[in-house]
Amino acid sequence: MQLTKQLLDQRPDPLYDVLVVGGGAAGLSAGIYLQRYLLSTLIIDKGKARSFWMQELHNYLGLAPDTPGREVLQQGKDHFLSLEGDHLNGYVEDVVDEGDSFAVRVRIGRSNPTYRVFRSRYLIAASGVIDHLPQVSSMKNVFDYAGHNLHVCLICDGYEMRDQRTGVFGNSEGSLEVAFPLEWFTPHITLFTNGAFAVSDAFRDRMSAHGFTLEERPIIRFLGENHRMSGVELADGTVVELDMGLVSMGSKYHADYLQGLDLEYQGGNLVTDDMNRTTHPRIFAVGDLKVGMNQVIIAAADGAKAATQIWRDIRRQEGHRRAGTERKVA
Repeated sequence: MQLTKQLLDQRPDPLYDVLVVGGGAAGLSAGIYLQRYLLSTLIIDKGKARSFWMQELHNYLGLAPDTPGREVLQQGKDHFLSLEGDHLNGYVEDVVDEGDSFAVRVRIGRSNPTYRVFRSRYLIAASGVIDHLPQVSSMKNVFDYAGHNLHVCLICDGYEMRDQRTGVFGNSEGSLEVAFPLEWFTPHITLFTNGAFAVSDAFRDRMSAHGFTLEERPIIRFLGENHRMSGVELADGTVVELDMGLVSMGSKYHADYLQGLDLEYQGGNLVTDDMNRTTHPRIFAVGDLKVGMNQVIIAAADGAKAATQIWRDIRRQEGHRRAGTERKVA
């Protein structure tokens, strides 16, 4: 069921088979599989899944190419709830390994929050990432276009940029290197530093050799209407006309709650095996948190694999759990 503060006050503390942190494509997929394996599952979601901001999912087999990400997430949540899984809107602050179970501390509510500790045998980290965006005086101006034709993923949306005037927005010289694979789709590329960093002469020469334009003046605002970005205005009033944008500024990994646990990382990503198990035998990582491609369809597959491996683990321990006799949570 969809849990609320009031419902939680009326229930004793259960021990879930699995607690899933994150209600994006990876977390919902895991939850659906777990419930179909007759395992008790709680999904805790902060409501900021990366795919929620995607206006169109182009690469997901079986979906119309203009399907909004939020529609996919709502369908996934409805499916999970129909299988009698528990879902809570909240923010996971900390996870403590107690040996046979995890104690997960959750903040519920933004104003006058309450705190609750949930326990589970297994944990799936599916809390994802959020992309850094260009900084201008009014960030609402950036949000007007992010997820529309101001993209954050070359693999997802390179096709949309074919032969279009595309601006690449970076936060370091290295981040602008994405211009080279982008050149596969379009030669019309302008690189923006937003006045935030300097580039080397060698880098400047490479950009020039490829025919890219390098723009180092600060950006005042993005231009456009009806969520379609048409260019940027620079600090001196110059307007650079664009058809598309690609943000290459890295991401914030939503995994601070795992800091007290001994896990292996590669950069900001968690290292996992083929079934998405981390270096802790009862913690799995799926979707954008793990090493691999950041794609919605892969995140959904990650959830299915992690859930299946957990079921295998528990099945070996318990032998069987027949329908009608599955573990219940009060």
